Amino acid sequence: MLVGKGVADNTDSGGYVSGVVEGQRAHFGESLRQLRLAQKSSKGAPLYSLVVNRPMGRVLAAASFHVGLTPNQVTAVSAVFTFSGIAVLVLAPASTVVGAVIALLLVLGYGLDAADGQLARLRGGGSPEGEWLDHLTDSVKVVVIHLAVAVALFGSYDLSPAWLLVPLVFAVSSSVHFFGMVLVDLLGREQRARTGRPAPVLQASWLRTTLKLPMDYGLLCLSFLLLGWHAGFLGLYTVLAVGSTGYLVLVVPKWTRDVRAIAG
Repeated sequence: MLVGKGVADNTDSGGYVSGVVEGQRAHFGESLRQLRLAQKSSKGAPLYSLVVNRPMGRVLAAASFHVGLTPNQVTAVSAVFTFSGIAVLVLAPASTVVGAVIALLLVLGYGLDAADGQLARLRGGGSPEGEWLDHLTDSVKVVVIHLAVAVALFGSYDLSPAWLLVPLVFAVSSSVHFFGMVLVDLLGREQRARTGRPAPVLQASWLRTTLKLPMDYGLLCLSFLLLGWHAGFLGLYTVLAVGSTGYLVLVVPKWTRDVRAIAG
C-alpha cells in the first residue's frame, strides 16, 4: 500500500538538482523536466503509483517548488487532506456524494504524499527529520483509515457486528506491512552504508505488480467512490482486506530471508 521513502526523499535543505536554480523558479516546465529525470525506479511499485500518483505528485511538487513550499510543509498539507477525508468518513452518512468527497480528499492527500519526496529531490537532498515526519504521518493513516471504515460500517450499514472484524484485520495487516517494510529498508540501508554494498536491483514483473494490487493505497482511496453502494463497497473492501492479509503472509518469509542476509 505504501512505499517507504529513503532519507533522500524528504528534506528542508537548500540544495537543488543540477539545472534548477533560484533564477529558474518561474519556469514550471523546467521543474517538471528535472523531476522526470530524478524519478525513483518504477520496479516493484504498485500500479496506481506508477500510472496516477507519481505523475500527479510530479505536478504538485513542481507547483509547490514555485510557490516556495518546503517538503515538510507539503507533508503537512498532505496530512490535512488525508485526515480531512478520514474525518468525513467518520462524521458523514455513507452516501455516493460523501464517498466522492472522501475519495477526492484521499487522492489529493496521496498525491501530495508523493510530491514531498519529489520536491526534496528537486531541491537536491534529504533529511532525517523529513523522513521521520513522513513516516510518522503514514504510520497513523494506515491504521486510522480502517478504524474510520469500522465506524462508518457500524453507523451507516445494516450489518452483523462480525463484519467489523474486516476493517480491524485490515488495520492490523496494513500496520504490520508498513512497519515491516520500513524496518527492512532501514536495516538494509544501514548495512549498505556500513559495508559500501550497492542497493539490490528489484526485478520488475507483472506477477509482483498484480500481487501488490490489494496493497495499493490508491485503489483503497478510489474504493470510497462506492461508499453509497453498500454491497459494492463492502465487497471490494473485503477483497482488498483479504488480499492485503494474504500478501503479508507471503512477504514475511521474504523479509525474514532479507534480514538474515543483512545479519550475515
